[in-house]
Amino acid sequence: MATTLITGGTVISSTGRAQADVLIDGEQVAALLAPGTTAFGVDNLQAAVDKVIDATGKYVIPGGIDPHTHMQMPFGGTEACDTFETGTRAAAWGGTTTIIDFAIQRYGEKVMDGLAQWHEWADGNCAIDYGFHQIIGGIDDDSLAVMKELPDEGVTSFKLFMAYPGVFYSDDAQILKAMQVGAETGMMTMMHAENGPVIDVLAQQLADEGKLAPYYHGIARVWQMEEEATHRAIMLADVTKAPLYVVHVSAKQAVAQIAAARSRGQNVFGETCPQYLYLSLEEQLGAPGFEGAKWVCSTPLRARAEDHQNQLWRGLRTNELSLVSTDHCPFCFKGQKEMGKDDFRAIPNGIGSVEHRVDLLYQGVVEGRITLERWVELVSTTAARMFGLYGKKGVIAPGADADIVVYDPNGHTSIGLEKTHHMNMDHSAWEGFEIDGHVDTVLSRGAVLIENDQYVGAKGHGQFLKRGLSSYLM
Repeated sequence: MATTLITGGTVISSTGRAQADVLIDGEQVAALLAPGTTAFGVDNLQAAVDKVIDATGKYVIPGGIDPHTHMQMPFGGTEACDTFETGTRAAAWGGTTTIIDFAIQRYGEKVMDGLAQWHEWADGNCAIDYGFHQIIGGIDDDSLAVMKELPDEGVTSFKLFMAYPGVFYSDDAQILKAMQVGAETGMMTMMHAENGPVIDVLAQQLADEGKLAPYYHGIARVWQMEEEATHRAIMLADVTKAPLYVVHVSAKQAVAQIAAARSRGQNVFGETCPQYLYLSLEEQLGAPGFEGAKWVCSTPLRARAEDHQNQLWRGLRTNELSLVSTDHCPFCFKGQKEMGKDDFRAIPNGIGSVEHRVDLLYQGVVEGRITLERWVELVSTTAARMFGLYGKKGVIAPGADADIVVYDPNGHTSIGLEKTHHMNMDHSAWEGFEIDGHVDTVLSRGAVLIENDQYVGAKGHGQFLKRGLSSYLM
C-alpha cells in the first residue's frame, strides 16, 4: 500500500493543536510523530515514503463532514441540480470528505424502496465517502415497523417534517409514534421544525394581497412558527425520551428553546447552516426584481435587524448549537428557480453551499467568532460523533481513515461563479465573498483528491458508510 507523510504542519483537533507529522499507510493514519522523529526503524522517513506533502505554515485538520445534503433530490416539480457525482466532487474542492445525504420515503411509498433508490444513485458515482439518513414522509404501521430495521442497514437517523403539508408533513400523533421508535432503537430523530399549516395560510394571504415576490417567502415563514415548532418537537421528544436533532435552525428564538432543553439535561441538539450565519432577509431575499429567488430556502433567511445572525454565532460558541451543515439543495436560477417567477410559493427551496462550508466557518475564526478548535469541531468532529462515525472519521489519529485537509491560513479564496465554483449551478449564493484562507490539499482515505488547485480524484472513489448510533447517546 502507498505511504504518505504530511510534514511541517500544525495538526488541529477539537481539543487542541500541536506541531506534528502525519504518517499515512494506505487508507488509514498510521501515526502522529513529533517533527523529525525517526519511526518504524527508518532514519529518513521522508525518503522512505511514497509521497511527501509539505504543510509548513499550514493547518492539518480532519476532513469535513457535511451531515445534511440533498443530492439530486426531487422537489417541487424538479430536482436538485447537483448529482452525487457533481456534488461530491464540489464538496472535495471545499475540504469536505464525507456527506450524509437523505433517502426519501413519501406518502404511499415503501421506506426500503426509497433507501434502495438513493443507493442506486450514489453507488459508483461519489468522489468522497457518504452515508444516508432516512426521511419518513408517510408514517403508518408499515413504515413504523420497517424503521426498526434501518440500523441494520447502517442508517441510524431519520428525518420528520412539521412543514410541507401534502408532501412530507407529519402531524403530532405521527411524530410521537416515530419518536417512540427512535427511543426504542437509539436512532436520532431529525426534525424540520416549522409550523407548516400556519405558514401555508400566511402564504396564501400574502398571495391574495398580490405579494408574490421572493421576499415574501421569508415573511410567510415567520420566526414564531419556527420557535413554536421547535418547542413542540422538544416536548414530544421529552414525552417519548427520544433524542432530537433540530435541523437548519435559523431563528434566535429557536436557539433559546434548544438551549433551555439542553440545560434541563434533555438529549436535544441543533444545527445551523452558513446561510443563516451570513445572509439575510433584507439583503438577499429582498434583492431587486426576482434575484431574491436565488436565496429561497426553508427555514428562510432571517432579518439582520433582528440580530439572528450574531445570536447564531453565539450559539455555536456556547454549544447551544452543536454543528454546521449546509442543507445543500441547489437549483439553477434559469428554468428551476424561475418556476416561481410569478409566485414565491412555486420557487424550489434550496441553496448550494457544499463547496464553501469549511471556508465560511474558517472566516469565523479570522473574525474572532470561534476558535480553531471549535472550527474543527463544527465542520468535522461533532458530526462524526453525532452520527456514528467517530474514530473512523472526524479525527486524525492512528487507525482513523486518512481523510485530511491541509488548510493554508495565509491563502485567500474569492468565491464566485467565475472564480472558485464547481457545483452544478448557474449562479453562486456566495458571489463576492472573500475568505482569508484556502483549502490547499485534500485526501480521502489516503488518496489525494485536491492538490495544486487541481482535482485529481476519481468518480466512484467514495464508499457507503454504515453508521453506528450516536456517541452522544451511548
